[in-house]
Amino acid sequence: MVSKDIKIVVSGDVCVNLLLWRTDQQCTKGLSWRYYPYVHSVYKNNDAMLLSELVTLSTGASVLSPQIKDNEGNLHEDVLLSTVELKSLPINSVENNNRKVYRVNQFLGFTGPITGAPKLFPIKNDNENAELVILDDENNGFNFNDQFWPLALKSPEKSPIIIYKTNNPNRSSNLWKHLEEFHIEKTIVVINGDDLRSKGVNISKGLSWERTALDFVWQMNNNPNLSFLAKCRHLIVPFGLEGAIYYKNHGVPEFHLYFLTYEFEGGFIKESQGKMYGTTSCFVAGLARSIVSGINNKKVSRGRIDEGIREGMVAAQKYFINGFGENAIKSIFPDPSIFVEKENDFIYKEHIQDVQIRNSDNPNCQACWYIIKDKSSTDLAEIAYDIVKNGEKSVLKFIPIATFGNLKTVDRAEIEGYRSIKHLISEYVLTKIAVRPLSIAVFGTPGSGKSFGVTEVASSIAPKLIEKLNFNLSQFQSLSDLIAAFHRVRDLSLEGKLPLVFFDEFDSDFQGKLGWLKYFLAPMQDGVFRGGDSVHPIGKAILVFAGGTSSTFKEFCGEDISDEKKYNRFFEEFQNNKGPDFISRLRGYVNILGPNQTDEHWDQLFIIRRAMLLRSFLERKTPHLVNDIGEAQIDNGVLRALLKVSRYKHETRSMEAILEMSSLTNAKKWEQSHLPSKEQLKLHVDEEQFLRHLMQDTFFSEKIEKLAMDLHNMHKELYKDTLDPSLIFMQPWKELNEEYKNSIRDEVKHIPNALHKINYEIMSVKEKPEIISFTERELDILAEYEHKRWSLQKKEEGWKYGDKVDEKKRTHPSLVPWGSLSMDKKNSIIEYIKAWPEILANSYFKIERQKYLCFCESQGYIKGSV
Repeated sequence: MVSKDIKIVVSGDVCVNLLLWRTDQQCTKGLSWRYYPYVHSVYKNNDAMLLSELVTLSTGASVLSPQIKDNEGNLHEDVLLSTVELKSLPINSVENNNRKVYRVNQFLGFTGPITGAPKLFPIKNDNENAELVILDDENNGFNFNDQFWPLALKSPEKSPIIIYKTNNPNRSSNLWKHLEEFHIEKTIVVINGDDLRSKGVNISKGLSWERTALDFVWQMNNNPNLSFLAKCRHLIVPFGLEGAIYYKNHGVPEFHLYFLTYEFEGGFIKESQGKMYGTTSCFVAGLARSIVSGINNKKVSRGRIDEGIREGMVAAQKYFINGFGENAIKSIFPDPSIFVEKENDFIYKEHIQDVQIRNSDNPNCQACWYIIKDKSSTDLAEIAYDIVKNGEKSVLKFIPIATFGNLKTVDRAEIEGYRSIKHLISEYVLTKIAVRPLSIAVFGTPGSGKSFGVTEVASSIAPKLIEKLNFNLSQFQSLSDLIAAFHRVRDLSLEGKLPLVFFDEFDSDFQGKLGWLKYFLAPMQDGVFRGGDSVHPIGKAILVFAGGTSSTFKEFCGEDISDEKKYNRFFEEFQNNKGPDFISRLRGYVNILGPNQTDEHWDQLFIIRRAMLLRSFLERKTPHLVNDIGEAQIDNGVLRALLKVSRYKHETRSMEAILEMSSLTNAKKWEQSHLPSKEQLKLHVDEEQFLRHLMQDTFFSEKIEKLAMDLHNMHKELYKDTLDPSLIFMQPWKELNEEYKNSIRDEVKHIPNALHKINYEIMSVKEKPEIISFTERELDILAEYEHKRWSLQKKEEGWKYGDKVDEKKRTHPSLVPWGSLSMDKKNSIIEYIKAWPEILANSYFKIERQKYLCFCESQGYIKGSV
């Protein structure tokens, strides 16, 4: 709690809610009316008055606000009244939890005032010296009537911090004009994401946090209707109870996303839990709690807003869970405990992660932005190793992860695709009148998991209702086979089930290319199929068309054909085969990515997909290789080869096959010796490349001595005409003391780690590779890294700074920070590093750019990338 001396004023539009709910009476005798359900009613504050109550609870301060003397008796005829039906609903979505609380079942509507203008109320004991002013603008008259505005807002010499909550951002309102002219520097505007969407602002919902964030950034930068909001110094947009975006503009706009890693927008509240009004007000109260804590400096600080957003998100979720309590009359509402952190709470502020959103108009930069990369200080390869070794739960607790039954993914493209399909299926399941099946297409290479992914998504929605059927059209011999399949679908639908029907390889040939498509048009459009002379309704069903010859939707449509003549020929044939007609009947599609990289520029997370897939296989197929604390027992070489081999010939099936072909039944650790033979590996991977990844540590270790000797000799050759030949580093390798040799060996051992800093890695190859040259920027990064590594090594050996090199006193003039080194010394380190590519190439090690760089990193657009 904060000091009660803090002066806070809350004002705005006023509304009173009439809550109605009914209970069954357990009466067996008496008057007739007692045999019927009893309808209860109670009045509760809403809008500015509810906000005032919540701020009082969150801050502990005495809050000045409008008041209605008696809202339990006769309300003033001009007071806006909202009628709400309550219902006792599950407290959360956890199965076997029988606790229930009252929440909103439905909003019945408003009872408008006779005059047409809702009554506004003055602030009781208003104080122009208020340090914090909180406004609730519901667009019901307050924003145009300055008579009821707080004195601190209207006094020209006063400059309070203002939190302006609005559901209708309107640049023409008197209130907005006043705030913009006199208070914009210290005003925090809060607008709910759904309120923005209702005004025509196109921001995606619940697909991925990246997509929502980037849509918001684009709208703020490009939508002329939001130009007035772009002038805000502080703008906060909550997205459901699961996330929020903070826009800060003091000359250069910044966007920060706050999110729960395990939920997406709208995911916290399940359909069975009902609704609650006032969640945004509760968010504002949590924000106010943090602002008040730092109000003494009279400024709006980023730190207080950061903390306030977390406070607000936590409080809003608790507010929803508590609802109106188990007894809508006796339970305290609002519950003061929502602002108190307790042991075993279901949510803490620490669960909420934040990340700066990439602000770029370059569509390439937007397309390749992934939170997983911005939230991690290590590269994707290290994250992938950690996922396999320790499981995704500990590794991925700071980044978004989507779960659909047994399917887990962190890949933004997959998340967006699967969630789009989930939204479609959810809506279809809920609809009462379905005149046709829901048609969805799924594309991916054979073995990528097309059937598994969509099945898990569907099962996560209605596992008891949905039943799966599989048909492979490449095995059908005639049209009668398809008719028989539709009869099975119809029978299942008549049993009360919702068939999830997979037509695998729907794009296979039948009486010509794409011959099956024309036979699906009537079932997809009209929901019927013809069998002989009869027309049969299919009933409610989900038809999933899984591509067999096309691995992506673009490939199926020919959109990846760049040559105009070839495309025109393709499209003419596609049109004749009813391709456009088929596509027009689809309601969605998803490209399943699988463990192989689909595009070297855009598909960065293939190594993470491989890691999660491999970890899943280890847990399900060889659980004895995962110890009691969740660590997978797997050799580093085996792990490197499985994650870094360029391609699995049969996608997921190949990765699974290599595990099944390994001798692991009685193994305590997956060692290299347990792998199948080279000839057997050839079935599923490039066996030579796989084995080189497998043995890379061995290959490199074996050549440390040669690499160190070559590096020393090149350095000696470089300075033979300029340095004293008696100096230690000008002596032949054989005459060097072991301490100096070890320092060169250590440098060589760290070359792979150094190369990771500039997004390169080394690979053992059969033939001598081409010698690359580092860019100037790459050399600067490598040189600074090498100097820091060398300095730490020297200090650990007992060396310290001195004016000159002294072996006995162990002093060295270069033991200073990189920025303090002379240019001559920096250049000498750079010249030394320039030799790395040549000595590596001479030992048959190739330096190649990492495959999991995004387009912007590979082009050097992102700060810190090369």
